[in-house]
Amino acid sequence: MTDASAIDPDRTALLVMDYQQAIVGMIDDSDGLVARAVTAIDLVRASGAHVGYVRVAFTEADLENIPPTSSMGARIAAGPQGFMDDAPTTQIDERIAPHDGDIIVRKTRVGAFSTTDLAQQLADRGVDTLILAGISTSGVVLSTVRDGADRDYALYVLSDATADRDASVHACLMEQVFPRQATVITVAELEGLLPAAS
Repeated sequence: MTDASAIDPDRTALLVMDYQQAIVGMIDDSDGLVARAVTAIDLVRASGAHVGYVRVAFTEADLENIPPTSSMGARIAAGPQGFMDDAPTTQIDERIAPHDGDIIVRKTRVGAFSTTDLAQQLADRGVDTLILAGISTSGVVLSTVRDGADRDYALYVLSDATADRDASVHACLMEQVFPRQATVITVAELEGLLPAAS
């Protein structure tokens, strides 16, 4: 595991994942969740670390290129057309809107890496440590923890800025699965791990 006292802001990025209008609205106490994400973003910005945003959305071409064997494609095809790239429902929640210079990627699968240039954008900034916040715990967060660990990032998961519609699944992942590959912390604990703004 990582040393929880050694977060170097120059080499660290907070990834805020799938905090989109349609997805945020599916979570109980979404206002509280977003408020904690805002706090985490503010702390990271104040320390000088990087902030990145990951969103899931599809163009017509994306949909045409999803093979029939894809479970993701089946879910998107069966659902409403609310996940199109230009739909208001796929835009990042305005309460956590990106700033100029932030990392922003659009994905067409569950994890943050496989269909994006996220790894390259992180490498360009010298990032080797990721702090993860996202919806859902069993979706984008789980996939990104697994992939990020395989890519040798030091990983932190913000347990209270991450949510799942199934509270028992969230608890299982936070308590039993993620600690094998990441350091699980709260937003309040994050403040103590980052240097104060100069």
